[in-house]
Amino acid sequence: MTNEAKALLHNVFFTLKDSSPVMKQKLVDDCYAYLSSVSGALSFSAGTRAEHHTRDVNDTQFHVALTILFDSVASHDAYQEWGRHKEFITANNNNWSQVRVFDSIVR
Repeated sequence: MTNEAKALLHNVFFTLKDSSPVMKQKLVDDCYAYLSSVSGALSFSAGTRAEHHTRDVNDTQFHVALTILFDSVASHDAYQEWGRHKEFITANNNNWSQVRVFDSIVR
């Protein structure tokens, strides 16, 4: 495993102040509009929580999820400083009551 390239899986879970269907869709749409063209992304997805999944192990404390698989930690770190990422935050953070980020090194 030490010779294999390491990627970074960036999972972000947004809890919204206004969680109406319109506002959830706005955030999903903005994820794609602002963030989907990020350099170094191997995959990108954003969507709303699958509300019909309510098993004991399902976390139901978020409305929108964003997942980006970066080709490297360096690509992720550049994304954090990327202008479009900062514009996305400015355009949307007034409706966030909580943001949880889970970053994992994957191969």
